[in-house]
Amino acid sequence: MEQYKQEFIEFMVDCQVLKFGDFVTKSGRKTPFFVNAGFYRTGAQLRRLGGYYARAIEDAFGLDFDVLFGPAYKGIPLAVAASMAISEHYGKDIRYCANRKEVKDHGDKGILLGGPIQDGDRVLLIEDVTTAGTSISETLPIIRAQGDVSPIGLVVSVDRMERGQGTKSALAEIQEKYGLKTTAIVTMAEVVEHLYNRPYKGNIIINEDIKAAIDAYYEQYGAR
Repeated sequence: MEQYKQEFIEFMVDCQVLKFGDFVTKSGRKTPFFVNAGFYRTGAQLRRLGGYYARAIEDAFGLDFDVLFGPAYKGIPLAVAASMAISEHYGKDIRYCANRKEVKDHGDKGILLGGPIQDGDRVLLIEDVTTAGTSISETLPIIRAQGDVSPIGLVVSVDRMERGQGTKSALAEIQEKYGLKTTAIVTMAEVVEHLYNRPYKGNIIINEDIKAAIDAYYEQYGAR
């Protein structure tokens, strides 16, 4: 596993973004792990997060695109942080864009904020995690309504590797349904590989009991 992925996993633990215990997902599944990007709360954290996204984007897509689109609301700081990191680390100036939940009818009018989307643009979407692909189904029509544009892919922070609407993973379903290439900074398999029975700052983050709960969860909800 690449060094930056190991660092990102530990970064999520430090920020309390990645937690283990008893949780319920938005879809109602009881899960032993939870990823909440809302716990990135400082400028320094967002700067590091943007760097990890930038590395994953460059690895999977290169930099041949024009706009980084973050669906409201959590996607907005992700798009800003990652576009800044791409400029800082790779010298490529990418526009960021996001949607509003409500159309604004004065000042900077419309449903979008940030850089405008123009005919011919190649647009990459950015999110924290995707479990059902709901935001993608809501966001793509907004992007395509802006003109002759090409959504090229989706990057998320963690691939939960669980079933979406059917038996395949949510990311695989998005790729199949919308023709979008998908990637993640890390997968949950990589998270488990790095943290299982390995001390981190004096603690075992994934012990035998948590590992057993994760295995049981994937037995029930894992992508096939």
